[in-house]
Amino acid sequence: MSQIVAEVIVQTLQAAGVKRCYGIVGDTLNRIAHAIEQSDIDFVQMRHEEAGAFAAGAEAQFTSNLTACAGSCGPGSLHFINGLYEANRNRSPVILIATQIVSPDLGFNSVQEVDLKEVYKGCSVFCDMIYTPAQARRKTVAACQAALAKRGVAVLVVPADISAANAAHELPYSVHVSHPIIQPNDDELNRIAEILNSSKNITIYAGAGCQGAHDEVVNTAALLKAPVAHTSRGKDFVEYDNPYNVGMTGVIGGPAGFHSVLNCDVLLQLGADFAWSQFYPHKAKIIQIDADPTHIGHRHPVTIGVTGNIKNTLQALLPRLKQHEDSTFMDKYVAMHDKMRKAAHAEATKLPKSPIHGTYLTHLINRYANEDTLFACDDGTALVWALRHIDTNGKRRTFASLLQGTMASAMPAAIGLQKCQPQRQVIALCGDGGFTMLLGELLTIIQEKVPIKIVIYDNERLGFVDIEQKAEGLLPLFTTLQNPDFAAMAKVMGFWGRFVLKPAELEESVKEWLAQPGPALLHVKVASMQLIMPPAIMAEAAISMALYTAKAVLHGKGKDVWEMFKENI
Repeated sequence: MSQIVAEVIVQTLQAAGVKRCYGIVGDTLNRIAHAIEQSDIDFVQMRHEEAGAFAAGAEAQFTSNLTACAGSCGPGSLHFINGLYEANRNRSPVILIATQIVSPDLGFNSVQEVDLKEVYKGCSVFCDMIYTPAQARRKTVAACQAALAKRGVAVLVVPADISAANAAHELPYSVHVSHPIIQPNDDELNRIAEILNSSKNITIYAGAGCQGAHDEVVNTAALLKAPVAHTSRGKDFVEYDNPYNVGMTGVIGGPAGFHSVLNCDVLLQLGADFAWSQFYPHKAKIIQIDADPTHIGHRHPVTIGVTGNIKNTLQALLPRLKQHEDSTFMDKYVAMHDKMRKAAHAEATKLPKSPIHGTYLTHLINRYANEDTLFACDDGTALVWALRHIDTNGKRRTFASLLQGTMASAMPAAIGLQKCQPQRQVIALCGDGGFTMLLGELLTIIQEKVPIKIVIYDNERLGFVDIEQKAEGLLPLFTTLQNPDFAAMAKVMGFWGRFVLKPAELEESVKEWLAQPGPALLHVKVASMQLIMPPAIMAEAAISMALYTAKAVLHGKGKDVWEMFKENI
């Protein structure tokens, strides 16, 4: 029996390594859905397409394998857009099968007609439509190859009549993805070595591009006597087993990382595309090494910028480096980081009086979570506490919307992570605002039988936005939330659930929550006024916070100021 185009598409996806497709079925997707059912690809039925894109993106980011999502025409395929922007920014190989109305109706403003190629061109590395059955295999291969080779989102638009048509005879196109070794040439490596060998006060700034290069980064730091600061996305790859680690810089970083970068004479920037120019040194020489040549020098001017995979480049550079003996600069910031870590640990481990601090909750989760747990974090305060208080060890991983900065990614990302890692513990650290945006995915978790552990940091507000408004000297506006008992709600759906208000009950609740064999939800009422302290207090921020305090008192909100003082001092 001859194949139809839908079967060719699915067959090609499976051959390219797709194991799961996340989405919601609809009329124009019916043929493809039935082809998926007959294949080895698992269709994960979501409650919202945006959540499907978050889940697919997290799976692809973790595994580096091509992962699919699929939707029906018009609004069905449109709903994926935020999650696909997230995936594309994270360089996750995801393919969207965006089904379309029948091709004879295109161009006539038909019902549910959307120009999907125009919509998705800004968040994809490939975006095209199958116009005839004779293009099906070749164009699907092109989409898969682009997603894998360029590390991003491919969008394949498929009109319903095309997917149902008989497949044409095509040449045997297939996906081929290689992994070349990319490193600078000898002249570039020698120039870098010359600067490093003749310089003092060197800081290494490591980003997500250092994945797989932990030992090379540590060995380079040992030779150069250089402190190693890292980006939030680089945390998983260079923080652990690193005696030269000085933490993060940036708004949510710490003093040691912040000052080691700003005060160095030479900054060796490795696989880091950190966006905020005010946190780069203004007088230091900057050497930037990145696998993506478009990243070179586009955040801040650099002295030398070269293209290369960090692991391979450092392996070629290390024999050219001389051993530095003076460790004064490095020792200063390592000691500063160690002091701040001990202070933060003491603050986080102290049993608080009511209300519960988010830092204390995160400390307990860090203590009792498995050594290889995967953490998915909502953007906002939950993310900050995770970055500051979840210890990585080379086995744990943290996932968050650090480039897109979107709300609501934690729970659906956890679905994707649990689907591809069914034997590992997966924890979603959710803010109350982010959690409620995609609340329906609780039903997906039950229906798909994934044993995710969800914790809700309930501060009854959009906490990060609340802090941002205060930092601008404004009274917080439109940030408060009226929340139900999420644990009781989850129990009705089939979860284990518990609502915790008292600090003394929290430790046992965390242990019991993590011990559940199935999906479990822990709802914790946390301090609403706990601030996120930056690595350095700028004069402008201090003035703005003082202005907020004055406004709050004048508007009869002195109680809020007093609560903020009690929770942070």
